[in-house]
Amino acid sequence: MFSSFRKVHVIFGVGNNALVDYPTPLNLSSWWNFGSLLGFCLIVQVLAGLFLSMHYVASVDLAFYSVVCLARDVNFGWFIRFIHANGASLFFIFMYLHIGRGLYYGSYSSVSGWSIGVFLFLLTMVTAFLGYVLPWGQMSFWGATVITNFLSAVPYIGGMLVEWVWGGFSVDNATLVRFYAFHFLFPFMILGLSFIHLVFLHEVGANNPLGINSFGDNISFHPYFIFKDMFGFFLVLFFFMSFVFFFPNSLVDPENFVMANSLVTPVHIQPEWYFLFAYAILRAVPNKLGGVVALLISVLILFVVPFLFSSLFRGEVFYPFGQVFFWYFIMVFILLTWIGSCPVEFPYDVCGCFFTFLYFLYFMISIFIRGLWDFFLM
Repeated sequence: MFSSFRKVHVIFGVGNNALVDYPTPLNLSSWWNFGSLLGFCLIVQVLAGLFLSMHYVASVDLAFYSVVCLARDVNFGWFIRFIHANGASLFFIFMYLHIGRGLYYGSYSSVSGWSIGVFLFLLTMVTAFLGYVLPWGQMSFWGATVITNFLSAVPYIGGMLVEWVWGGFSVDNATLVRFYAFHFLFPFMILGLSFIHLVFLHEVGANNPLGINSFGDNISFHPYFIFKDMFGFFLVLFFFMSFVFFFPNSLVDPENFVMANSLVTPVHIQPEWYFLFAYAILRAVPNKLGGVVALLISVLILFVVPFLFSSLFRGEVFYPFGQVFFWYFIMVFILLTWIGSCPVEFPYDVCGCFFTFLYFLYFMISIFIRGLWDFFLM
């Protein structure tokens, strides 16, 4: 208990180990800015969502029109809505960059901090999916119908699970109300878990680009990294506001400008861009249950990364190979995202299967290298 109490003191800046005096490696690059930028985006999303919730009506008859009314009739309602809608994309951009930096520089060596971070990623994905349903446009409705139907792949209890999530026999008013309730609740859970993530980070100390113990070469967090983070905030704010003012609807699916209609199915149903890589993996497996399992493994495999990748992977022997494999993984991730936005037809279906295999091959290669290195150490 005393240890936990001391960690809280460190985070809130009480005593000699205040946050401003927190010893930080001297050689941290701009890749370490994304943690603070994620916190900034989370606060913006929570505040914008709070104001949006004051005007939103969780009803299948009024939800779509309440969003239209918010954008047209409420003072600066359009501004708050566009910040919240595009802020979700910005949040995922920073999250993917944050995870990529952790993979590249070996930040997964802190198992507790990494595991909390992966759980934060999963909770953020669920929150974003729930929020995507709320405008009750065509893609929102059919996206919810398709994604929740995947639960029916669970043997024996699948049908019961789907009806339990729906609150009925189809995606309807009960579904929308409970999705709205959970979408409002989960961001506060993310805030709490982010604090725990920060506690574990401060317990083991920040990693650095060299991946070595930087004791003796540390500097205080303030003013050096405080001003560096502030520069990042203003830079991101400038580009984000430019995007909101000039291209506010560029990431919105055109189908979502039409009210949900259960009698008209869109030609091509797809999720938001930040889910497309997982959607492509799902479609690559012809069996429904197999596709759902592959989708889950594609994300949950991040939990076992600390055990797959050897700490010596970044040593003198394997570090160059690790760089090559990392950029190969990034390329595959980008191509899967593109494939997920394409229709299920030749040649995209074949390419989806191929790149899905390459996605999981990256983790199999890491297991092979880990086993090979352990064999030579014996």
